[in-house]
Amino acid sequence: MKDKVIITVATTGAFPTKAHNPAIPMTPQEIADDVYACWKAGAAVAHLHMRDENGAGTMSVEKFEETVALIRKTDCDIVLNCTTSGDLNATDDTRMMHLEKVKPEMASYDCGTMNWMHSTVFYNTPPFLEKLGLYMQAHNVKPEIEVFDASFIYNALYYLKKGVLKAPLHFQLCMGAPGGIAATIENLVFLKNLLPEDCTWSAFGIGANHLPILYTTIAMGGHIRIGMEDNVYYSKGELAKSNSQFVERAVRLIKEANKQAATPDEARQILQLK
Repeated sequence: MKDKVIITVATTGAFPTKAHNPAIPMTPQEIADDVYACWKAGAAVAHLHMRDENGAGTMSVEKFEETVALIRKTDCDIVLNCTTSGDLNATDDTRMMHLEKVKPEMASYDCGTMNWMHSTVFYNTPPFLEKLGLYMQAHNVKPEIEVFDASFIYNALYYLKKGVLKAPLHFQLCMGAPGGIAATIENLVFLKNLLPEDCTWSAFGIGANHLPILYTTIAMGGHIRIGMEDNVYYSKGELAKSNSQFVERAVRLIKEANKQAATPDEARQILQLK
């Protein structure tokens, strides 16, 4: 599986709107249709956020249930990875409740607190992280450890020793968020070198730094994340036509590197999903 690269598509996120790019999916049907197209194009994992009727990020259990049901009623076998941080006003409980209901194979685990967008605080307190890690274990949901700065990796290693997290860990290096580590190649190498040897990892750069991080991650043997949650432009000054357009480019780049895009079942093997 060394030559297999997992493509995660982050279709929606909690921030971009159709004012930023009219093609971003917002409703359950739009998100489900988008995920299906990305799966057909070669994505193995779909990272899901939900939006309310006004387009704001929400942790609504009903929205997750509707969207996941629409995806699962098709022949799509993509790995579902649900956010636990789609609304900065959510409580600890509402950030977790949907996991028991929709039973995704993966979910985000934001392993530290940070100043978000230089305007508010993204709280991930020690009590919440312990509660969330044990909740995920109880429901057979694999944490995707979101790393917005180096301290998040050290936090994850602490929770591994404490039993809140279980090896092998999977890290998502999230680079370029205002308030977090900058999306530079030097920082990517730095973060990669902090990871434990027996883990799996993926990375992405937000906005204009998307492509340098994408190229370098493939070259370094990591997995990749693409999608309009992180970047609404396909190239400088050119809005992306769809999330599947990002997937199609990722598949081409992986092939040019003499590797192959992993299928969902191959991703399950690589990530050791239950």
